[in-house]
Amino acid sequence: MRIRVLTIVMVGAALLLAGEIRAQAQQPNPLDTVPDVMPFDVPYGSPIVLERAKAVIAAAEAEALKHNWKMNIAVVDSGGNLVAFERMDGAQLASVAVSEHKARAAVTYRRETKVFENGIQLNNFYYIVTLDGVIASRGGIPLVENGKLIGAIGCSGGTGSQDEVVAKVGAAVIK
Repeated sequence: MRIRVLTIVMVGAALLLAGEIRAQAQQPNPLDTVPDVMPFDVPYGSPIVLERAKAVIAAAEAEALKHNWKMNIAVVDSGGNLVAFERMDGAQLASVAVSEHKARAAVTYRRETKVFENGIQLNNFYYIVTLDGVIASRGGIPLVENGKLIGAIGCSGGTGSQDEVVAKVGAAVIK
């Protein structure tokens, strides 16, 4: 009797598992969607000049000072080359490289670095970590003028949300 009950339980469990596997296989993969328009298709423009990069940094620094946030702020040109950088007094050393990385990722991929963070954290798009030069942390913002990408700002030193606030204020100088 016990063997018969055990056999029935095992067969039932196998059928449930097979049904679940079939249901998972029928779920559409969101990455299979083919959009009509290419996302983030912002053409590259002439590189940002030093004077404008300094204005971007000044606006970002003013925002950081309002909140007493110690930031590292980097601006790169449309080719990802560092144009200007500022490390506020007391900003953590590790964030020097992180701010530059955020700016380079934003200009290279023509999108805010928050997109990568959301892709991993919210959408389980773990393949993102295999892409060269990606940083999945907000605070990298493209600088777009007249529809063309002229550079990017990257901020680091606070939480991701603090970095993003400061970077967006800096980027607003260009818009």
